[in-house]
Amino acid sequence: MTPRSKALQARLAALPAEALRGMRRGLEKESLRTRPDGTLALTPHPAALGSPLTHPHITTDFSESQLELVTGVHASIGACLEELTQIHRVVCHEMAALGDELLWASSMPCGLPPDEMIPLGYYGTSNVARAKSVYRMGLGHRYGRRMQTISGIHYNWSLPGLTSEQYFALIRNFRRHAFLLLLLFGASPAVCSCFVRGRTHSLQPLGDDGKTMYLPHATSLRMGRLGYQSEAQAGLAVSYNGLEGYAASLHEALTQPYPPYEAIGIRNPGGDYNQLATTLLQIENEFYGAIRPKRVIQTGERPLHALRARGVEYVEVRLMDLNPFLAVGIDAPTMRFLDLFLLHCLLSDSPPDSPGEIAALGRNQHRTAERGRELGLKLERGGREVPLMDWAAELLDELAPLADALDAAIPAADTAAPICPSAAPDHGTHRAALDAARAALAEPASLPSARVLAAMQAQGHSFAAFAGERSAIARAQLLACPPDAALHERFAALAAQSVTQQREIEAADDMPFETYRREYTSAARLSLGGGDQRPALDSAP
Repeated sequence: MTPRSKALQARLAALPAEALRGMRRGLEKESLRTRPDGTLALTPHPAALGSPLTHPHITTDFSESQLELVTGVHASIGACLEELTQIHRVVCHEMAALGDELLWASSMPCGLPPDEMIPLGYYGTSNVARAKSVYRMGLGHRYGRRMQTISGIHYNWSLPGLTSEQYFALIRNFRRHAFLLLLLFGASPAVCSCFVRGRTHSLQPLGDDGKTMYLPHATSLRMGRLGYQSEAQAGLAVSYNGLEGYAASLHEALTQPYPPYEAIGIRNPGGDYNQLATTLLQIENEFYGAIRPKRVIQTGERPLHALRARGVEYVEVRLMDLNPFLAVGIDAPTMRFLDLFLLHCLLSDSPPDSPGEIAALGRNQHRTAERGRELGLKLERGGREVPLMDWAAELLDELAPLADALDAAIPAADTAAPICPSAAPDHGTHRAALDAARAALAEPASLPSARVLAAMQAQGHSFAAFAGERSAIARAQLLACPPDAALHERFAALAAQSVTQQREIEAADDMPFETYRREYTSAARLSLGGGDQRPALDSAP
C-alpha cells in the first residue's frame, strides 16, 4: 500500500458512518426542446409548466428553448433520481399534449438556426426577470448564442460538518482528477456541423455529407475548446487555495471594466440593453468551471457575498454530459461513482495549487476531452507526463475502500427508482459502480463516447439522426408511464403557484430597471455588509 493510500484510509477510518449517511445530493438537468426533424423548437416555454422565474423544479437555462429540471436535496440516490424521473414524466406529458416536441438527448445541440434566432430565456416584466434576460443577451454578445445551447447535468453534493477549507481542498483534487470523469462519462464526441460553422476548429467530418463533425478519440467536446470555454476568462487563473483568494479573484473580475466588453456597451444606440455590466464577468455564474463552491443565497443577496459571509455549503459539479442512452440522462451507478469520487477528493492529500499547475490542469482537460480514448495518451502530473490509463487505474484502486465503507454505511434499501414503476428497481452498490468503471477502462469501446460514435457510424454517420432517435426513444419510455393523478395534480398546483408568484414579483417592483441594474451590479453588494437587499438575480449561464 502506498503512503498516499495509507493516508486516505486513515482519514476514511476517522470519518464516522453518520457523516457518510449525511451525504446529500441534488441534480440540475438541462435539455433543449426540439422538433421531430432535429431542429430547435422556437416555441415559448410551455405555459402548462408554469413560470420559469419561480417554479421550484422546472425553469429554463440560457434559451427559451432550453429546459432546466431541478430536484430538491436528497439523502439517497434513489430518491434523487426518482424525483428527476417524476419531473421528466410531467414535462413529457405536458409537451405531448401540445404537440410532438422532444427533449434533445445529447449535450451538444440539435440543428440550430442563425445565432440571432436562438431565443433568449424570457421570465416576465419584473426587474429580476428583465435582468435575467439581459444577462443572457450579454452572454450571447460575449460568446455567441450557439455555445450557450450546450446542455449538461450538474451534480450538487455536500457532506455534513465540512469547513470551507475542506471544500476547497476537495475542489483542488477534483480539478486534478477530473479527467477520470471525462473519460468514464463523456458522451459528446461529435457535433452537428452547424455548431462549428464559421469557427476555427480541428474536428473532422464523419461521413461524406459534411453534416457531422467529430474527433475519433474524443470523450467530451462539450468540455473541450469548442465547449464552455472563454479566452477572456482564461487569464483569470483563479486559485482554489482558500475562500479569501477565490473571492478576491472573482471580486476583481466582477468589478474591473474589461475593454472588449466596454466596446459592446451596456445599451445599444436604440436604448435596448446589451449586457448587465462591462466587467469581465457580469455576475458570478458567468465564471466557467468544472466545479464551483456554492452557498444558498438569501433574498437579494449576491452569491459571492453569501460565500464570504457564511462559507461554502456544497459543491456544484458541472462537467457531466447527458448520457444519450439513458431516458433522463444519468443513472444510479453514475451517481454512486460521483459520490465515491467526491469523497476521494475530500479525503486525499490536497496540496495548494499554483499558476503552473492551474495551466497544466487546463491542458489536461482539453487533452482528455478531445483525445481521451487515444492509445498511450499522456497527461501532465507534477511536472512530468504520465499515461492517462495508468493514472486512472491508480485512482480506481484508491476508491475501493471508500466503496466498501459507503456500502456498509448506507442501507441496502437505498435503491434507485426505475423510469417506469412497473420495471425492476436498481439494487446496485458502490462497489458495483467501481467495478463497472474498471471494466470500462479495460474495454474503452464500452465507454459512452465510443458507443455514441459506434451508433452514429451504424446510422449513416449522422449526429442528428443518432441524437434524434435517442430523444424519441426517451420520450416513448417516459410517455409509457404517464404521471398518476396525484403527481399530475401536484405539478399543476406548482405551476399555478409559480405564475401567481411571478405576478406578485412584478406588482411589487418599485424602481426603474436601470436603478435596479446599477444597484445589483455594484461592488458594494459583493463585500461583507454590502448594500440594500433587493430581489435576487440568481441567474445561471
